[in-house]
Amino acid sequence: MAESKVRKAAEPKPATTKAAVKPRKPESHLAMVRRARRINRELAELYPYAHPELDFESPFELVVATVLSAQTTDLRVNQTTPALFAKYPTPEDMAAAVPEELEEIIRPTGFFRNKAKSLIGLSIKLRDDFGGEVPKTLEEMVTLPGVGRKTANVVLGNAFGVPGITVDTHFGRLARRFGWTAEEDPEKVEAAVAEIFPKSEWTMLSHRVVFHGRRVCHSRKPACGACPIAPLCPSYGEGETDPEKARKLLKYELGGQPGQRLRPPAGYPGLPAAPGTGGAAGAGAAAGDGQGEVA
Repeated sequence: MAESKVRKAAEPKPATTKAAVKPRKPESHLAMVRRARRINRELAELYPYAHPELDFESPFELVVATVLSAQTTDLRVNQTTPALFAKYPTPEDMAAAVPEELEEIIRPTGFFRNKAKSLIGLSIKLRDDFGGEVPKTLEEMVTLPGVGRKTANVVLGNAFGVPGITVDTHFGRLARRFGWTAEEDPEKVEAAVAEIFPKSEWTMLSHRVVFHGRRVCHSRKPACGACPIAPLCPSYGEGETDPEKARKLLKYELGGQPGQRLRPPAGYPGLPAAPGTGGAAGAGAAAGDGQGEVA
């Protein structure tokens, strides 16, 4: 029964045609909040398995993986980190790394010199100032080299259960398309969205919106005609509205392809991604598919 429910959720709901989406009237703030919360409920049904798409087994591994995810895909990071953590399993090990050796391992993720500098710097600070442990507050997290609010919220929400809104390029794009805010600055987007949703929803809301941005509501050509929340979206029509053409635009498990994780969590309906490293940063780099910051 549970497996059937997950499979059903992984399949796109019947596409909405343009005729089914009525012209929108001016919307009050209260109506926007109600619509936003309904979108969140719809996304929760569509992605009951939403999760971080970076492989990690500890808070330290998540910090490192998130820093590496800047300007590349989570898949590229997941293909790179097994060798990285085999060589540098602790902050103490990474703090003592020879920069050139670390750079060579993380080269496939792009911007490898800056990233290596950040990883060594944050590892030194973890070793010297935090006893080798990742701190559990936003104020302390953002003192780590290469870590901004976005990375801090990823780690706090997914390693420690501290609610946070992760405003990556996908989240910011969809928050504007959904009419939740017109802000472009990530911190202003975060503040605006935080006023709409209860704190208990922040972390999972982030996963659901990012999932939808990667799979359906793409940057250049959103699959509007295959989007189950089209009736709730004021930006319907920016992308492909023909249902058949739109279905061909769906990515990852909704498009019948593997996800980004090599080791997906239990209940994930897609296939594991292919292992292996090498080559330049993935195609998602141009679209800002990662979540981290580079110092």
